[in-house]
Amino acid sequence: QVQLVESGGGVVQAGDSLSLSCVASGLRFNMYIMGWFRQAPGQEREFVGGITWRGGTSEYADSVKGRFTISRDNARNTVYLQMNGLQPEDTAAYYCAADRTSRQPARATSAYDYWGQGTQVTVSS
Repeated sequence: QVQLVESGGGVVQAGDSLSLSCVASGLRFNMYIMGWFRQAPGQEREFVGGITWRGGTSEYADSVKGRFTISRDNARNTVYLQMNGLQPEDTAAYYCAADRTSRQPARATSAYDYWGQGTQVTVSS
């Protein structure tokens, strides 16, 4: 019923940019805070960024602040992650997630109700 489908991952060189998209269906998109997480092999899934219902508040992990930008288009049920200045340490599977309950972007995976399948981002040096 509820689906979050990410796209836009790929293989790039250090310093390059990528834009990820996540299209949601089966939910009232504007009722959900949306988040982006990433997970590298053998590591915990970590918060990248989150955005509130109309995009008024965004939060970022310190590791990506100033390089990544999260945005959303509620008319298209889509959340985006613009990634600039990519570095090898950004290599991970990137997941979008939807949170119905929180009042601000949550950093914990447990706050989110729905998850996408992930899209792989690989940054080579």
